[in-house]
Amino acid sequence: MSAKTLLKSLLAYQAWANDELAGKLAGMDPSRDGEERRAATRLMNHIHVVSRIFAAHLKGIAHGYTSDSPVETPGPAELHAALAEADGWYLDYLEAVSEQQLAEPVAFTFTDGDKGCMTRQEMLTHVVLHGSYHRGEIGCILARLAISPPWDTYAVHLHRAEPARRLRGEREPAEA
Repeated sequence: MSAKTLLKSLLAYQAWANDELAGKLAGMDPSRDGEERRAATRLMNHIHVVSRIFAAHLKGIAHGYTSDSPVETPGPAELHAALAEADGWYLDYLEAVSEQQLAEPVAFTFTDGDKGCMTRQEMLTHVVLHGSYHRGEIGCILARLAISPPWDTYAVHLHRAEPARRLRGEREPAEA
């Protein structure tokens, strides 16, 4: 499997997981779960902002953010749409970039002023792993409220996206 193929699968997983969780947040009762809903929405916005920052790094343009956790947080519906747009951008970007370009290092500056350098492949991987980490935090918030978080795992995504994988799993393993 090529790096590009794996990244495409991971970015599709990210889009699916962000959609599932953003939908769950939008359904929370703000009068009952106000503080926790705000905390979860702020974390989801942090995922989005970091995604936008790294998209700007990949494009070689200024991102305009002074923090990766802005004080202003959009509402759940607006954030859901923004996440979907950013996730779509990453999938489109991957279609346009070559394997050779994925290996190219890109120098950039973090929002705190520190310098950084990562390959495009490392940046894309970071965006996926970063989002997964914080969705896990949000899942813990939901669990404390007795709200079942979405089943956010790569394996679940793969089997929902390609149900035929279940049939392949029924076969006995080949003997060596």
